[in-house]
Parts: sequence; structure tokens; C-alpha cells
Amino acid sequence: MASQATGMFIAETHTEAVTWHFTIDKMLLEGKTRYQTYQICEIPRFGKSLLLDYNIQTSALDEYVFHECMSQPAMTLHPNPRKVCVCGGGEGATLREALKHSCVEQATMVDIDEELIAMVKEHMPEWHQGSFDDSRTTLLHTDARKWLAGQKGSGFDVILSDLPNPHAGGPAQFLFTKEYFQICADALGDDGVFAMQAGCANENYPYLFVACEETLRSMRDAFPFVAGYYGIVTTFMMPWGFMLASKKHDPLALAEAEIERRLAARGVKTRYYTPRFHRAMFTLPEYLIEARKAHGRVLTDAEPFAWEA
Repeated sequence: MASQATGMFIAETHTEAVTWHFTIDKMLLEGKTRYQTYQICEIPRFGKSLLLDYNIQTSALDEYVFHECMSQPAMTLHPNPRKVCVCGGGEGATLREALKHSCVEQATMVDIDEELIAMVKEHMPEWHQGSFDDSRTTLLHTDARKWLAGQKGSGFDVILSDLPNPHAGGPAQFLFTKEYFQICADALGDDGVFAMQAGCANENYPYLFVACEETLRSMRDAFPFVAGYYGIVTTFMMPWGFMLASKKHDPLALAEAEIERRLAARGVKTRYYTPRFHRAMFTLPEYLIEARKAHGRVLTDAEPFAWEA
């Protein structure tokens, strides 16, 4: 049945090149927290969707793609992830994906925006699916970097960094730097695995992706294995990039049969990240390899990335 137009739309600009217009069938909820505005609305084909400061974050259509990419490669790579930390991840879906692994005993989620989480708990159950109330979950509302800095030696098996893009002048700029990555490495155990969302993986704006890759590759003492990967996120109108960094385990050496065995043993069911597709996610197109050669740089607190997309 065709939707009835409301006349509302939200325009989102992706660099000076293009603006996408999302048609709004129905505005379900609007509000503002200390840190950001939020909108939950119905969009044709995308379904229920969350926007923050009028930028789309997730939709019912394919939220599973982003959140499986965010969680499952790292969780599956670790042979026995019992202690997990999620930095950011407001909708609770990254946490949801981590908790699918039955071996997880402790999951700490650190998200600074308590008001947003309260809204999500009530109005976005399709995303968190009760993960906030799981007995294994500890939910903290504080600055993720500052908190992790106090967790040196804590022995996390996996840290999932699902944080906002590093907009110029914003605090997230310092969540994509060598210093932050070192804080994460220090909080991980001897065979710990780190994963992060790393921005666009398209030809128009690959700059954060390749800078994160170059930065992590510069930290061979902390992370001998670094691999970029991406998922096709229709909601974002582009492939979206992620980074995986590991102290002992090479994601490119993880065999399809072993991935299948681990997911089955832990009771994990997935739709996008599958044993067959694992290797494909880590096979980067030539334009990203060329972009790293041309634009890759080490991000530091003194010279962080300024997101302009």
C-alpha cells in the first residue's frame, strides 16, 4: 500500500557534492538532550528511523547490517570473548549483537547521553531487544575515553568503539586518535580485539577511513594485526567503513569453517556477517587502497581528524 505524503522531508548533505532528501511519512517523536536533538520518524521503504541533529543514524530496513559489522567480526575473531566493552552505541544494537555470544559474561556499555538512552529504551525496542536489561550488562553514562583511561589492565577481550563521527571542534575528534587507540589497547587483554566504525568507505569521502587505518597500522607494538572492512549500508546511501585491530588474532586467517563452528557453538544467528561473507568484507576495493597511499595519515590529539562530510 502506498504511503500518503505528509509534505515533510529531511535534507542531509554529504559534502558539497550531494544532498539526500528523506521523505517523512510520520514524525513519531522529537526532542533534545543536553548533547543533541533526536527525531524518530517513519520513512518510506526505510521504516522506523532515528536521526540525530537531522542526520540519519539507523533505520529498520538495514540496521542489522551496520550493527553486525560493528560487532560480529571482532566478537567472532576472539576465541572466547567473555568481557566486552561497548563505547557509544546509543541504540543498544551493538550491545545486542555482542550479547548474542553465549560466552559473554560481562558487557559494559559507556554512552555519555543518558537522556538519549532513556528515550531509546522506551521508543526503540526493535533495536536494543532487551539488551540494556540483560543481567550481563552494566550501563554507564560518562565520557568513554576518560573512563577507559582508568581501565588500564582491565583485560577486556573485545572493545567495540561505536562513536559519532569526529566533527570539527567536537569531543569525538579525540576518539579517533592514536592516543585513544592506545588507551583501548591498554584496557584490552593480551589477546584482545578492537573494532570501530570508521566513516565512509566510498570514493567521495574515504579520508577518515584511510586515516584510521594508517593510524592503527602505525601501532604495530600494540596491534600487530589491522584490517579495514566495510558493509553496504543502504540507509547511509554508501558503503560504510570499519576497522579491526587485534593483538594476537589475524582476521584474514580465520577460516570459514571455524567461523561457522564458533557462531554455532555460541548460539549466534546473523543475516549479513556470515562465514561465507567474512573474507569478502575484508577485501577492499582498489580505490580505498589508493586513497590510503594518497591521504593516509596518523591521527593524534594534536592533529585530529575534522569531519567535513
